Amino acid sequence: MLTVWVIGGVISLCGALSVAELAAALPQTGGWYVFVRESWGRLAGFLFGWSELVLIRASAGGAVATVFAEYLLRSLGWATPSTRSVQFVAATAIVVAGLINIRGVRLGAWLAGLSTIGKCAALMILGVASFLLGSGAGGSMAHFDAAAPVDPGLFGLALISVLWAYDGFADVSFNAGEVIEPQRALPRAIVFGTITIVAIYLLANSAYLYVHPIERVAQSPLVAADTMGAIFGRVGVAAVSVVVTISTMGGLVGIMLGPPRVFFAMADDGLFFRSIARVHPRYQTPHIAIGVAMALGVAFVLTRTFEQLADTFVLAIWPFYGLAVAGIYRLRATQPNLPRPYRVPGYPIVPAIFLIGVAYLVVSALVADPVWTSVTFAIVLAGVPVYYAAFGRGRRER
Repeated sequence: MLTVWVIGGVISLCGALSVAELAAALPQTGGWYVFVRESWGRLAGFLFGWSELVLIRASAGGAVATVFAEYLLRSLGWATPSTRSVQFVAATAIVVAGLINIRGVRLGAWLAGLSTIGKCAALMILGVASFLLGSGAGGSMAHFDAAAPVDPGLFGLALISVLWAYDGFADVSFNAGEVIEPQRALPRAIVFGTITIVAIYLLANSAYLYVHPIERVAQSPLVAADTMGAIFGRVGVAAVSVVVTISTMGGLVGIMLGPPRVFFAMADDGLFFRSIARVHPRYQTPHIAIGVAMALGVAFVLTRTFEQLADTFVLAIWPFYGLAVAGIYRLRATQPNLPRPYRVPGYPIVPAIFLIGVAYLVVSALVADPVWTSVTFAIVLAGVPVYYAAFGRGRRER
Protein backbone atom coordinates (compact mmCIF):
# COMPACT_ATOMS: atom_id res chain seq x y z
CA MET A 1 0.00 0.00 0.00
CA LEU A 2 2.71 2.45 0.96
CA THR A 3 4.71 1.49 -2.13
CA VAL A 4 1.84 2.70 -4.31
CA TRP A 5 1.90 6.06 -2.55
CA VAL A 6 5.69 6.31 -2.81
CA ILE A 7 5.75 5.44 -6.53
CA GLY A 8 2.87 7.81 -7.22
CA GLY A 9 4.71 10.53 -5.30
CA VAL A 10 7.94 9.98 -7.24
CA ILE A 11 6.07 10.10 -10.58
CA SER A 12 4.20 13.25 -9.58
CA LEU A 13 7.35 14.94 -8.29
CA CYS A 14 9.20 14.17 -11.52
CA GLY A 15 6.25 15.65 -13.38
CA ALA A 16 6.27 18.74 -11.17
CA LEU A 17 10.02 19.28 -11.63
CA SER A 18 9.57 18.93 -15.39
CA VAL A 19 6.50 21.07 -15.88
CA ALA A 20 8.07 23.83 -13.76
CA GLU A 21 10.46 24.43 -16.67
CA LEU A 22 7.54 24.78 -19.07
CA ALA A 23 5.66 27.09 -16.71
CA ALA A 24 8.66 29.39 -16.30
CA ALA A 25 9.43 29.44 -20.04
CA LEU A 26 5.77 29.85 -21.15
CA PRO A 27 4.04 31.91 -18.41
CA GLN A 28 0.79 32.39 -20.31
CA THR A 29 -2.82 31.92 -19.27
CA GLY A 30 -3.90 28.40 -20.21
CA GLY A 31 -1.19 26.31 -18.55
CA TRP A 32 -1.14 22.77 -19.92
CA TYR A 33 -2.95 23.88 -23.07
CA VAL A 34 -0.13 26.32 -23.84
CA PHE A 35 2.56 23.70 -23.12
CA VAL A 36 0.95 21.15 -25.46
CA ARG A 37 0.19 23.69 -28.18
CA GLU A 38 3.69 25.15 -28.26
CA SER A 39 5.31 21.70 -28.25
CA TRP A 40 3.10 19.75 -30.63
CA GLY A 41 0.93 22.20 -32.55
CA ARG A 42 -2.61 23.52 -32.68
CA LEU A 43 -4.37 20.16 -33.11
CA ALA A 44 -2.75 18.74 -29.97
CA GLY A 45 -3.60 21.91 -28.06
CA PHE A 46 -7.19 21.75 -29.25
CA LEU A 47 -7.53 18.12 -28.19
CA PHE A 48 -6.42 19.03 -24.67
CA GLY A 49 -8.95 21.86 -24.52
CA TRP A 50 -11.63 19.60 -26.00
CA SER A 51 -10.92 16.99 -23.33
CA GLU A 52 -11.02 19.65 -20.63
CA LEU A 53 -14.43 20.69 -21.93
CA VAL A 54 -16.11 17.31 -22.41
CA LEU A 55 -14.36 15.10 -19.84
CA ILE A 56 -11.62 16.31 -17.57
CA ARG A 57 -12.85 19.14 -15.40
CA ALA A 58 -16.47 18.09 -15.36
CA SER A 59 -15.34 14.69 -14.05
CA ALA A 60 -12.96 16.18 -11.48
CA GLY A 61 -15.49 18.72 -10.25
CA GLY A 62 -18.24 16.11 -10.12
CA ALA A 63 -16.10 13.67 -8.11
CA VAL A 64 -15.05 16.27 -5.53
CA ALA A 65 -18.57 17.70 -5.31
CA THR A 66 -19.94 14.19 -4.67
CA VAL A 67 -17.60 13.69 -1.71
CA PHE A 68 -18.52 17.14 -0.41
CA ALA A 69 -22.23 16.32 -0.61
CA GLU A 70 -21.88 12.96 1.15
CA TYR A 71 -19.91 14.37 4.07
CA LEU A 72 -22.09 17.48 4.36
CA LEU A 73 -25.26 15.40 4.57
CA ARG A 74 -23.67 13.06 7.10
CA SER A 75 -22.54 16.08 9.16
CA LEU A 76 -26.17 17.22 9.19
CA GLY A 77 -27.30 13.85 10.55
CA TRP A 78 -28.20 11.93 7.38
CA ALA A 79 -26.48 8.60 7.98
CA THR A 80 -27.49 7.13 4.61
CA PRO A 81 -28.47 9.95 2.24
CA SER A 82 -30.21 8.96 -0.99
CA THR A 83 -28.34 9.10 -4.28
CA ARG A 84 -30.63 11.85 -5.54
CA SER A 85 -29.99 13.97 -2.43
CA VAL A 86 -26.25 13.61 -2.86
CA GLN A 87 -26.49 14.55 -6.53
CA PHE A 88 -28.63 17.62 -5.81
CA VAL A 89 -26.26 18.92 -3.12
CA ALA A 90 -23.23 18.20 -5.32
CA ALA A 91 -24.76 20.07 -8.25
CA THR A 92 -25.54 23.02 -5.99
CA ALA A 93 -21.94 23.03 -4.74
CA ILE A 94 -20.63 23.19 -8.32
CA VAL A 95 -22.86 26.19 -9.05
CA VAL A 96 -21.70 27.97 -5.87
CA ALA A 97 -18.04 27.29 -6.70
CA GLY A 98 -18.56 28.65 -10.21
CA LEU A 99 -20.22 31.84 -8.94
CA ILE A 100 -17.38 32.39 -6.46
CA ASN A 101 -14.87 32.23 -9.31
CA ILE A 102 -16.93 34.58 -11.45
CA ARG A 103 -16.89 37.04 -8.56
CA GLY A 104 -13.12 37.23 -8.77
CA VAL A 105 -9.89 35.23 -8.94
CA ARG A 106 -8.68 36.62 -5.61
CA LEU A 107 -11.77 35.46 -3.75
CA GLY A 108 -11.59 32.00 -5.30
CA ALA A 109 -7.85 31.70 -4.65
CA TRP A 110 -8.29 32.88 -1.05
CA LEU A 111 -11.00 30.32 -0.31
CA ALA A 112 -9.07 27.50 -2.01
CA GLY A 113 -5.91 28.44 -0.14
CA LEU A 114 -7.68 28.67 3.22
CA SER A 115 -9.25 25.23 2.85
CA THR A 116 -5.90 23.80 1.73
CA ILE A 117 -4.23 25.06 4.89
CA GLY A 118 -7.04 23.56 6.96
CA LYS A 119 -6.95 20.10 5.43
CA CYS A 120 -3.15 19.88 5.38
CA ALA A 121 -3.07 20.85 9.06
CA ALA A 122 -5.79 18.31 9.85
CA LEU A 123 -3.92 15.49 8.10
CA MET A 124 -0.70 16.35 9.89
CA ILE A 125 -2.53 16.39 13.22
CA LEU A 126 -4.11 13.03 12.37
CA GLY A 127 -0.71 11.56 11.53
CA VAL A 128 1.07 12.83 14.63
CA ALA A 129 -1.82 11.95 16.96
CA SER A 130 -2.00 8.43 15.54
CA PHE A 131 1.62 7.66 16.35
CA LEU A 132 1.52 9.39 19.76
CA LEU A 133 -1.85 8.11 20.98
CA GLY A 134 -2.73 5.24 18.66
CA SER A 135 -1.14 2.49 20.75
CA GLY A 136 -4.05 2.75 23.17
CA ALA A 137 -6.45 2.10 20.29
CA GLY A 138 -4.67 -1.00 18.97
CA GLY A 139 -1.88 0.74 17.10
CA SER A 140 1.22 -1.35 16.46
CA MET A 141 4.30 -1.30 14.25
CA ALA A 142 3.55 -4.98 13.59
CA HIS A 143 0.87 -3.83 11.12
CA PHE A 144 3.69 -2.82 8.75
CA ASP A 145 4.99 -6.41 8.60
CA ALA A 146 1.96 -7.88 6.86
CA ALA A 147 2.77 -9.71 3.63
CA ALA A 148 0.50 -10.79 0.79
CA PRO A 149 0.79 -11.37 -2.98
CA VAL A 150 0.30 -8.28 -5.16
CA ASP A 151 -1.76 -8.41 -8.35
CA PRO A 152 -0.02 -6.21 -11.00
CA GLY A 153 -3.35 -5.22 -12.52
CA LEU A 154 -4.81 -4.14 -9.20
CA PHE A 155 -1.57 -2.34 -8.40
CA GLY A 156 -2.06 -0.31 -11.58
CA LEU A 157 -5.65 0.54 -10.67
CA ALA A 158 -4.53 1.59 -7.19
CA LEU A 159 -1.90 3.82 -8.80
CA ILE A 160 -4.65 5.55 -10.79
CA SER A 161 -6.39 6.49 -7.55
CA VAL A 162 -3.13 7.66 -5.98
CA LEU A 163 -2.29 9.84 -8.98
CA TRP A 164 -5.77 11.35 -8.76
CA ALA A 165 -5.01 12.27 -5.15
CA TYR A 166 -1.68 13.84 -6.15
CA ASP A 167 -3.10 15.56 -9.21
CA GLY A 168 -3.04 19.33 -9.34
CA PHE A 169 0.72 19.76 -9.12
CA ALA A 170 0.71 22.28 -11.98
CA ASP A 171 -2.85 23.61 -12.03
CA VAL A 172 -1.56 26.98 -10.83
CA SER A 173 -0.07 27.38 -14.32
CA PHE A 174 -3.61 27.78 -15.72
CA ASN A 175 -3.59 31.25 -14.16
CA ALA A 176 -0.03 32.14 -15.19
CA GLY A 177 -1.18 35.27 -16.99
CA GLU A 178 -2.57 36.60 -13.69
CA VAL A 179 0.44 35.71 -11.51
CA ILE A 180 3.01 38.32 -10.43
CA GLU A 181 6.56 37.35 -11.53
CA PRO A 182 5.41 33.96 -12.90
CA GLN A 183 8.95 32.93 -13.95
CA ARG A 184 9.91 32.77 -10.26
CA ALA A 185 6.59 32.10 -8.52
CA LEU A 186 5.36 29.19 -10.66
CA PRO A 187 8.34 26.81 -10.30
CA ARG A 188 8.43 27.40 -6.54
CA ALA A 189 4.71 26.81 -6.11
CA ILE A 190 4.71 23.70 -8.32
CA VAL A 191 7.78 21.96 -6.87
CA PHE A 192 7.44 22.79 -3.18
CA GLY A 193 3.69 22.30 -3.22
CA THR A 194 4.10 18.81 -4.66
CA ILE A 195 6.79 17.85 -2.15
CA THR A 196 4.56 18.99 0.71
CA ILE A 197 1.52 17.06 -0.50
CA VAL A 198 3.49 13.85 -1.05
CA ALA A 199 4.93 14.05 2.48
CA ILE A 200 1.49 14.67 4.02
CA TYR A 201 -0.14 11.75 2.19
CA LEU A 202 2.66 9.38 3.21
CA LEU A 203 2.33 10.50 6.83
CA ALA A 204 -1.47 10.05 6.80
CA ASN A 205 -1.39 6.60 5.21
CA SER A 206 1.36 5.44 7.53
CA ALA A 207 -0.85 6.59 10.42
CA TYR A 208 -3.81 4.60 9.08
CA LEU A 209 -1.66 1.48 8.82
CA TYR A 210 -0.22 1.98 12.31
CA VAL A 211 -3.66 2.20 13.95
CA HIS A 212 -5.37 -0.49 11.83
CA PRO A 213 -4.15 -3.77 10.33
CA ILE A 214 -4.12 -3.84 6.55
CA GLU A 215 -7.31 -5.96 6.44
CA ARG A 216 -9.19 -3.26 8.35
CA VAL A 217 -7.84 -0.53 6.10
CA ALA A 218 -8.98 -2.47 3.04
CA GLN A 219 -12.52 -2.79 4.42
CA SER A 220 -12.94 0.83 5.49
CA PRO A 221 -14.57 3.26 3.05
CA LEU A 222 -13.78 6.15 5.43
CA VAL A 223 -10.42 5.20 6.88
CA ALA A 224 -9.59 8.72 8.11
CA ALA A 225 -12.83 8.88 10.09
CA ASP A 226 -12.27 5.37 11.44
CA THR A 227 -8.75 6.27 12.54
CA MET A 228 -9.85 9.42 14.35
CA GLY A 229 -12.78 7.51 15.80
CA ALA A 230 -10.48 4.84 17.20
CA ILE A 231 -8.36 7.48 18.94
CA PHE A 232 -10.88 10.18 19.95
CA GLY A 233 -14.26 8.47 19.65
CA ARG A 234 -17.31 10.12 18.09
CA VAL A 235 -15.75 13.58 18.47
CA GLY A 236 -12.94 12.49 16.15
CA VAL A 237 -15.37 11.18 13.54
CA ALA A 238 -17.34 14.45 13.62
CA ALA A 239 -14.14 16.49 13.30
CA VAL A 240 -13.05 14.55 10.23
CA SER A 241 -16.48 15.02 8.62
CA VAL A 242 -16.30 18.79 9.11
CA VAL A 243 -12.74 19.01 7.78
CA VAL A 244 -13.57 16.92 4.69
CA THR A 245 -16.65 19.05 4.00
CA ILE A 246 -14.65 22.28 4.16
CA SER A 247 -11.64 20.95 2.26
CA THR A 248 -13.66 19.45 -0.59
CA MET A 249 -15.56 22.70 -1.07
CA GLY A 250 -12.26 24.54 -1.21
CA GLY A 251 -10.93 21.96 -3.63
CA LEU A 252 -13.99 22.41 -5.83
CA VAL A 253 -13.40 26.16 -5.89
CA GLY A 254 -9.81 25.46 -6.94
CA ILE A 255 -10.96 23.12 -9.72
CA MET A 256 -13.25 25.82 -11.09
CA LEU A 257 -10.55 28.49 -10.66
CA GLY A 258 -8.00 27.46 -13.26
CA PRO A 259 -9.38 25.35 -16.15
CA PRO A 260 -11.87 27.91 -17.52
CA ARG A 261 -8.76 29.91 -18.43
CA VAL A 262 -8.02 27.14 -20.94
CA PHE A 263 -11.22 27.92 -22.83
CA PHE A 264 -10.41 31.62 -22.59
CA ALA A 265 -6.92 31.09 -24.04
CA MET A 266 -8.23 28.79 -26.79
CA ALA A 267 -10.85 31.31 -27.87
CA ASP A 268 -8.15 33.98 -27.94
CA ASP A 269 -6.13 31.69 -30.27
CA GLY A 270 -9.08 31.14 -32.60
CA LEU A 271 -9.50 27.54 -31.44
CA PHE A 272 -12.77 28.07 -29.62
CA PHE A 273 -15.87 30.18 -29.95
CA ARG A 274 -15.09 33.86 -29.42
CA SER A 275 -17.96 34.30 -27.00
CA ILE A 276 -16.10 32.03 -24.57
CA ALA A 277 -13.31 34.62 -24.36
CA ARG A 278 -15.56 37.34 -23.01
CA VAL A 279 -14.44 38.94 -19.76
CA HIS A 280 -16.93 40.13 -17.17
CA PRO A 281 -17.14 43.95 -17.38
CA ARG A 282 -16.98 44.34 -13.59
CA TYR A 283 -15.11 41.35 -12.18
CA GLN A 284 -12.69 40.88 -15.11
CA THR A 285 -13.05 37.09 -15.06
CA PRO A 286 -13.89 34.71 -17.96
CA HIS A 287 -17.47 34.34 -16.79
CA ILE A 288 -18.74 32.57 -19.92
CA ALA A 289 -15.99 29.94 -19.74
CA ILE A 290 -16.65 29.41 -16.05
CA GLY A 291 -20.36 29.08 -16.77
CA VAL A 292 -19.69 26.38 -19.39
CA ALA A 293 -17.51 24.42 -16.95
CA MET A 294 -20.18 24.84 -14.28
CA ALA A 295 -22.99 23.53 -16.52
CA LEU A 296 -21.01 20.49 -17.65
CA GLY A 297 -20.01 19.70 -14.07
CA VAL A 298 -23.65 19.69 -13.03
CA ALA A 299 -24.56 17.40 -15.93
CA PHE A 300 -21.79 14.95 -15.04
CA VAL A 301 -22.56 14.82 -11.34
CA LEU A 302 -26.21 14.04 -12.07
CA THR A 303 -25.40 11.11 -14.38
CA ARG A 304 -22.24 9.38 -13.11
CA THR A 305 -20.92 7.71 -9.97
CA PHE A 306 -17.88 8.88 -8.02
CA GLU A 307 -15.74 5.98 -9.27
CA GLN A 308 -16.64 6.68 -12.89
CA LEU A 309 -15.88 10.37 -12.47
CA ALA A 310 -12.49 9.81 -10.80
CA ASP A 311 -11.29 7.18 -13.31
CA THR A 312 -12.45 9.25 -16.29
CA PHE A 313 -10.54 12.28 -15.03
CA VAL A 314 -7.22 10.47 -14.63
CA LEU A 315 -7.45 8.54 -17.90
CA ALA A 316 -8.36 11.66 -19.86
CA ILE A 317 -5.75 14.07 -18.51
CA TRP A 318 -2.61 12.06 -17.74
CA PRO A 319 -1.77 11.26 -21.38
CA PHE A 320 -1.74 15.02 -21.98
CA TYR A 321 0.53 15.45 -18.98
CA GLY A 322 2.88 13.01 -20.69
CA LEU A 323 2.57 14.86 -24.00
CA ALA A 324 3.42 18.18 -22.31
CA VAL A 325 6.45 16.79 -20.47
CA ALA A 326 7.65 15.08 -23.66
CA GLY A 327 7.46 18.54 -25.19
CA ILE A 328 10.45 19.57 -23.07
CA TYR A 329 12.70 17.48 -25.33
CA ARG A 330 11.08 18.92 -28.46
CA LEU A 331 11.24 22.55 -27.33
CA ARG A 332 14.89 22.26 -26.31
CA ALA A 333 15.63 21.05 -29.84
CA THR A 334 13.35 23.40 -31.82
CA GLN A 335 13.55 26.51 -29.60
CA PRO A 336 16.98 26.43 -27.92
CA ASN A 337 16.92 30.21 -27.39
CA LEU A 338 13.60 30.20 -25.51
CA PRO A 339 14.19 31.93 -22.13
CA ARG A 340 14.31 29.27 -19.42
CA PRO A 341 14.61 30.89 -15.97
CA TYR A 342 14.26 27.40 -14.49
CA ARG A 343 15.56 24.13 -15.95
CA VAL A 344 14.44 20.71 -14.79
CA PRO A 345 17.19 19.10 -12.67
CA GLY A 346 18.36 15.67 -13.74
CA TYR A 347 17.46 16.26 -17.40
CA PRO A 348 16.85 14.07 -19.38
CA ILE A 349 16.28 11.37 -16.72
CA VAL A 350 13.66 13.12 -14.57
CA PRO A 351 11.21 13.80 -17.44
CA ALA A 352 11.77 10.22 -18.68
CA ILE A 353 10.75 8.78 -15.30
CA PHE A 354 7.48 10.71 -15.49
CA LEU A 355 6.84 9.51 -19.05
CA ILE A 356 7.44 5.89 -18.01
CA GLY A 357 4.90 6.37 -15.22
CA VAL A 358 2.32 7.73 -17.66
CA ALA A 359 2.91 4.82 -20.05
CA TYR A 360 2.48 2.33 -17.19
CA LEU A 361 -0.73 4.04 -16.13
CA VAL A 362 -2.25 3.84 -19.61
CA VAL A 363 -1.23 0.23 -20.21
CA SER A 364 -2.51 -0.85 -16.78
CA ALA A 365 -5.85 0.82 -17.43
CA LEU A 366 -6.19 -0.84 -20.83
CA VAL A 367 -5.44 -4.26 -19.33
CA ALA A 368 -7.61 -3.91 -16.22
CA ASP A 369 -10.59 -2.10 -17.76
CA PRO A 370 -10.29 -2.12 -21.56
CA VAL A 371 -13.89 -1.13 -22.31
CA TRP A 372 -14.16 2.07 -20.26
CA THR A 373 -10.56 3.07 -21.02
CA SER A 374 -11.23 2.71 -24.75
CA VAL A 375 -14.44 4.73 -24.44
CA THR A 376 -12.58 7.52 -22.66
CA PHE A 377 -9.85 7.65 -25.31
CA ALA A 378 -12.45 7.52 -28.08
CA ILE A 379 -14.18 10.60 -26.67
CA VAL A 380 -10.83 12.41 -26.58
CA LEU A 381 -10.05 11.47 -30.20
CA ALA A 382 -13.54 12.56 -31.26
CA GLY A 383 -12.11 16.05 -31.02
CA VAL A 384 -10.03 15.46 -34.18
CA PRO A 385 -12.94 15.72 -36.66
CA VAL A 386 -14.37 18.59 -34.61
CA TYR A 387 -11.08 20.46 -34.97
CA TYR A 388 -10.86 20.01 -38.73
CA ALA A 389 -14.55 20.80 -39.24
CA ALA A 390 -14.65 23.97 -37.15
CA PHE A 391 -11.14 25.33 -36.70
CA GLY A 392 -8.65 23.52 -38.92
CA ARG A 393 -9.60 24.76 -42.38
CA GLY A 394 -7.17 27.14 -43.88
CA ARG A 395 -5.02 27.19 -40.75
CA ARG A 396 -1.35 26.29 -40.82
CA GLU A 397 -0.04 24.04 -38.05
CA ARG A 398 2.50 25.70 -35.77
